Amino acid sequence: MIEKRITVAKGDGIGPEIMDATLAIIKAAGAKLEIEEIEVGEKVYLSGNTSGISGDAWDSIRNNKVFLKAPITTPQGGGYKSLNVTMRKSLGLFANVRPCVSYDPYVRTKHPELDVVIIRENEEDLYAGIEHQQTDEVVQCLKLISRPGCEKIIRYAFEYARAYGRKKVSCFTKDNIMKQTDGMFHKIFNEIAPEYPDIETDHWIIDIGTARLADTPEIFDVIVTLNLYGDVLSDITAQISGSVGLGGSANIGASCSMFEAVHGSAPDIAGKNIANPSGLLKGAILMLNHLGQSDVATKVENAWLVTLEQGIHTGDIFKEGISTRKVGTAEFAEAVISNLANKPQYLNAVNYETGADFPLPVYKRSTPANKVLKGVDVFVDWSGGTPDDLGAILQNLNGNAELIMITNRGVKVWPDGMEETFCTDHWRCRYQAPDNADLKKEDILEILQKAIEHKVDVIKTENLYEFDGVRGYSLGQGQ
Repeated sequence: MIEKRITVAKGDGIGPEIMDATLAIIKAAGAKLEIEEIEVGEKVYLSGNTSGISGDAWDSIRNNKVFLKAPITTPQGGGYKSLNVTMRKSLGLFANVRPCVSYDPYVRTKHPELDVVIIRENEEDLYAGIEHQQTDEVVQCLKLISRPGCEKIIRYAFEYARAYGRKKVSCFTKDNIMKQTDGMFHKIFNEIAPEYPDIETDHWIIDIGTARLADTPEIFDVIVTLNLYGDVLSDITAQISGSVGLGGSANIGASCSMFEAVHGSAPDIAGKNIANPSGLLKGAILMLNHLGQSDVATKVENAWLVTLEQGIHTGDIFKEGISTRKVGTAEFAEAVISNLANKPQYLNAVNYETGADFPLPVYKRSTPANKVLKGVDVFVDWSGGTPDDLGAILQNLNGNAELIMITNRGVKVWPDGMEETFCTDHWRCRYQAPDNADLKKEDILEILQKAIEHKVDVIKTENLYEFDGVRGYSLGQGQ
């Protein structure tokens, strides 16, 4: 097999130690890799590069297509953006894959049968990081969900399940509240699921679904969800399996992929030879499978399982009566290397060589819907009295569009609001044409011109559309 050139970053904190251990293990197992090392993270940030990565480093990743990254540290303050999020979005790494498995009794857990894969949308949702302070009292964060984003990650989850012999895909959303954003994700899940009749499906509201996952994870197999939920779920699932420190992560895109540990850089224990390299090693195993070196991935994971069975454990998972020897980072790597010819006797051995390749989903745009302007939400900064007082002022802005509703933090407060409702200085004021007639952009300009004349502080507007006759905006709570 020809060597594959990959990009490697040793990162910050414990990163260099666990990367050295990981590379030693996979090379000893016969991985055909050529390493090109780059530097990213804290030192780059502090050198004055606010992105945490240089142009040359980007070139290496984009040329080699595969990136094995140790944890990095983002300096506090200074407005530094997360390099992880930047990489995932810039490289189009739309799928985050985090397998979580219990290794009971060698790693203690209350859930010995846990074997769940969290597949998380990786590019959008609240992680777009689009935030604004709009009034003295209110800031907003935009939750952006796209049809391409939903289709790609949901189809990827089904293809993954089919390729790895998984039996069920569960969708987690909060579409009982966020009917437009999470509602789109659930709707598209229901559209795609019938294309995979061999795979069982179900849907869970995120709160009760997470509760059931924490209590009875054995009822789940593959979970597909949005970005923020997936971030939280994957850490919970890794922790209840025994330790977040054992979790590896794959970030998959159409052209590039990045592999890493779930955990952070743990600077408090850096340089002490006590960190557990297992999380990054599990990320490297995912990488080897991705590169088609599944025979090496199989050998490495089985050797790792044997090492767990032997009770050779780093301090984070060492337990008296279960563990036999407490070792450091380097010694743990040596133990795994010594077991490369062995298979576990009690834990389930893996065989990734039987896994099937599967195509990455390609989004195909459909015919655009008929888009009709029906109204506008005008957001206002105002703290001059009651909702009725504001309503009286805002009715002066009426023209072809009339004020029909005012909400505060989503709750209808005019007309017929309740005096018990607490209001901030941030108001959504909905204007629509009478009898639900169509609106023109010029009608919105008329509202804004009148707002200037009446000294109404408009901070933003959102146009209200119907798409093929279907309302594309939410009602106010209580409307």
